[in-house]
Amino acid sequence: MIICRTCAVEYDEPAPEVCPICADERQYVPAGGQVWTNIDELRGEGIAVTVKERTPSLWGLRAPGVGIGQQMLMLRTPQGSLLWDPVGYLDDGAVTWLRAQGPILAIAASHPHMYGVQVEWSRALGGVPILVNEADAAWLGRRDDAVTLWSGRHEVTGGLVLHQVGGHFPGSAVAHWSGDGGVLLAGDTIMVNPDRVTTSFQRSYPNRLPLSAGVVARIAAQVEPLRYEQIWSNFDNAILAGADEAVQRSAERHVAWVRGDFDHLT
Repeated sequence: MIICRTCAVEYDEPAPEVCPICADERQYVPAGGQVWTNIDELRGEGIAVTVKERTPSLWGLRAPGVGIGQQMLMLRTPQGSLLWDPVGYLDDGAVTWLRAQGPILAIAASHPHMYGVQVEWSRALGGVPILVNEADAAWLGRRDDAVTLWSGRHEVTGGLVLHQVGGHFPGSAVAHWSGDGGVLLAGDTIMVNPDRVTTSFQRSYPNRLPLSAGVVARIAAQVEPLRYEQIWSNFDNAILAGADEAVQRSAERHVAWVRGDFDHLT
């Protein structure tokens, strides 16, 4: 197994010449070219996974200095936990901590940029199912028997459901938990903005490629029936109250701007 230095997604060896995820228009290959690494090399650099409580039922795990630096969220339910947007590195301390939290029901990513080392996490935790949206399965760099394909809607456990809404990738997804007033784990399928009261919708965030008005309206319509006070994106950015209304307002704003309603302000 080998890991892309830029996006921290794992691949079977022999690795491709260039990481396909980074070569795509939504990501980028650094100016210095493709660089590969592995768990042992990262461990030798002193990388360590950090764990931080976000809410009583939500914990964030990060591997500072690895890939794009996303936060893996562990959402705890009465039946067990979901690992969302796995980071591209693991260590014994993080695995031991996760095992102590009770059963891990599944590992899932909002989209291929967030696959991380999901197979390594699964194996370290005893073969936990890895839920991959069928529309994005071609982006898998590493295959494993733990991978389960899903499409449309997938119930992880009572009250915790994955929804395919598309946009950033055809299989881009959110995870909705009905407990705690409603929680939406959105990755950057729906990105919480720095103002913490609005969200954005993009095909590519680093390369500034927007989604059309039609696609954003479709995403908003797909999540509109869900009730959630909180929405969490993949860099510890969150809206902690009234999130469902904020997403709908943000989608309406995006549609209005790309439709030209505010051209007089430019």
